[in-house]
Amino acid sequence: MKVLKFLAGPVLTGIVVGLAVLWLNQNGPNGQPGGHLASPPVVTSYADVVAKAAPAVVNIYTTQIVTRSNNELPAPLLEQYMQEPRRERILSSLGSGVIVSPDGYLLTSYHVIRDADEILVALLDGRESPARVVGTDPETDLALLHISLENLPVVSLSNDGPVRVGDVVLAIGNPLGVGQTVSMGIASATGRSNLGIATFENFIQTDAAINRGNSGGALIDTRGNLIGINTAILSTDGSWEGIGFATPATTARNVMNDLIEHGRVIRGWLGVTVKDVTPSMATDLGLREVRGGLIQEVALQGPAHKGGVRPGDVLVGIEGQLLRDGYEAMNIISAARPGTKMELTVIRNREETVVTVEIGTRPPANET
Repeated sequence: MKVLKFLAGPVLTGIVVGLAVLWLNQNGPNGQPGGHLASPPVVTSYADVVAKAAPAVVNIYTTQIVTRSNNELPAPLLEQYMQEPRRERILSSLGSGVIVSPDGYLLTSYHVIRDADEILVALLDGRESPARVVGTDPETDLALLHISLENLPVVSLSNDGPVRVGDVVLAIGNPLGVGQTVSMGIASATGRSNLGIATFENFIQTDAAINRGNSGGALIDTRGNLIGINTAILSTDGSWEGIGFATPATTARNVMNDLIEHGRVIRGWLGVTVKDVTPSMATDLGLREVRGGLIQEVALQGPAHKGGVRPGDVLVGIEGQLLRDGYEAMNIISAARPGTKMELTVIRNREETVVTVEIGTRPPANET
């Protein structure tokens, strides 16, 4: 009897807990009538997400006036007898943009508005407005425009952290001039660089269809937040082949803030030219791994020169972080604020050494 009394309490407690668990499985938040666990909901439409973001994606029309040079063919006979012969023609191009502020700021790709004399923005609701160029950043292929309209639709820049490979994404723009179009895919890769599209590259790669005219448009997540500005495609003949690239929203936000505050983008500068280390170079330099960048030139009295960096050094680490290549080094330095002190790990005469440099301010693109 003493043993039974001793065991009765724990046994009854176990029975009660078990019944409670069974009840929760059958009738709780994840339960279904009949005692079966609910399956994850199947998404059959992104219409609500598109309806949230699409009104903020605009069409951009640009015109460029080209003056005929003196060595071109003479004007037609009719023009020769006109009081003011026509010596100019207007070229038109088409792209997309994204309104990111109720104050009228919108982001697009720099190549969409490059060399444009006039820019016209057309909204999905039918309104149109001339646009003013606030600033451009050719080194990331981004441009910031401003329009003067009220009650503007806005798409929010994502604050959810980095995009992950496999995330579902939607591309919105005006491909080939057919009108606003939405395509769906996934983030196929992140951190894509060395593509020759821009000076600083950290692209999101996607298989969501992007065609001519999509440039400058929105790449959004399944909550309707802006995660990238559609920039370019990888193609042999200009047609869509399943590989597109978008500039991350984090980069776009930093560029926009600098253009508004300073009129240009403020970047860190080391004052060196770097070449990626190749397998043959690694062997010649006595490196154990093929990584880092060979410093070919050092600007006299630049930040690197003052810090003791010399031509022939191999830059293999920054602040203790190992570098894949010279391109990664350039991106890290450019993201640093001027005045920041950083430790660089270099290989010199087959020996590793650490030097400290104070990051300078990168000159504007036309002065580098």
